[in-house]
Amino acid sequence: MSTLPSAQVPLEASIASSSPAAPTVTSIPRHSVLVRVTHWIITLSFFALVVSGAEIVISHPRFYWGETGNVLTEPLFKLPIPASRNLVPTGYGYVLPDQNGWSRALHFQTAWVLVLTGLLYVISGWIAAHFRRDLLPTKADLSWRNFASVMRHHAGIEQSSDVHAESYNVLQRLTYLSVIFILFPLVVWTGLAMSPAFDSALPATVTLLGGRQSARTIHFIVSIALVLFLFVHVFMVWRAGFWSRMRAMIIGQTSKHQEGK
Repeated sequence: MSTLPSAQVPLEASIASSSPAAPTVTSIPRHSVLVRVTHWIITLSFFALVVSGAEIVISHPRFYWGETGNVLTEPLFKLPIPASRNLVPTGYGYVLPDQNGWSRALHFQTAWVLVLTGLLYVISGWIAAHFRRDLLPTKADLSWRNFASVMRHHAGIEQSSDVHAESYNVLQRLTYLSVIFILFPLVVWTGLAMSPAFDSALPATVTLLGGRQSARTIHFIVSIALVLFLFVHVFMVWRAGFWSRMRAMIIGQTSKHQEGK
């Protein structure tokens, strides 16, 4: 039985040791527990508000500007859909089933859930410096070169880097800040302004909007903007890696592949 030459053993050991190791997967902390919990509560609340809000709109798909508006008033604009009330002129010869009762109850109750959860998110995010650390753009973020790089990345011209993958780019930061501190407060304000109790207690806040019917019109437009944001948000999550982003928002961590040494 023959044996290998002694010089061949170190040669094979050298080849084995020089071969690249398998890549490792490292878990990176992404979202805190409070951010994840409030995110999903707000998501579910928003879906309930969209469904119930659509049913409320169907009962009177006409929008006015000013303090008052009714079927005898010329609308600012109207939706080309049938109504669920036969007294509302829509041009259709039929009405939809009236779901105004449960939809209003669900809408008002869910709105308070969203408001309280949103306040918790904003207060905790302010205390934990989440907005300053993760969302507030820096001067470098606001440069034209960075804007151009982000636009090329979204257009598919430029490949994403680790920075793009592990942090929010400037467009995301500005969008999230606008949604959190402009659109959501405005949709809450206009929603409250449609309440007779709120109008009686704080009439100036309703007057600033132009009246209760103006508040309803603004409420509808801002709601449409939030729905469009939701669609774009889901699309960008899917484009960036749906399962990794969902994993980060469920368990709070995302994974990063690293080449072995």
